[in-house]
Amino acid sequence: MADSDTPDLPGLLPDAVHRSVKPGTALLRLETTHAREGILDGAWWPRSRDIVAELPSLISALSEHLGPVTRVGLDGSAWNGLPTRVMVDERVVHIDSFPVGDDTVLITRGERDLFSLLLVPPDTSPDAARAAMARAVRADNVTEARQILIDTGSDTPPAPA
Repeated sequence: MADSDTPDLPGLLPDAVHRSVKPGTALLRLETTHAREGILDGAWWPRSRDIVAELPSLISALSEHLGPVTRVGLDGSAWNGLPTRVMVDERVVHIDSFPVGDDTVLITRGERDLFSLLLVPPDTSPDAARAAMARAVRADNVTEARQILIDTGSDTPPAPA
């Protein structure tokens, strides 16, 4: 990340955050304003419940836009085989498991800068996932993650084809 992408004030998002993530990486959207006034800072739609397979691409994408990620907090019961840390881009990222809810992932940048991401369940239909992610990144969003998933139908598996 270039120095010009780093915000002057802690807790704000860099200007470059609106750029799309490279193909083949995490399915991720981040709020596009500096203010971070909404309840959520972004949304993540992993492809599976295999955290060891999914987390590196999320951390790489976030690190590109936000700077080094030091910790990830998530609900351990929602994932298969949750480790206590992972190596991503030659950096150790600690994983905290606590009951934050299956609908939220907490990302720590640096020592104390916390970002909250909506977690769209992997088996969500593409239309419902897009709707949930779009709603989560709205600057004026005051709806909690769980309610966004309910409102967009993202909390229920898609119908069989």
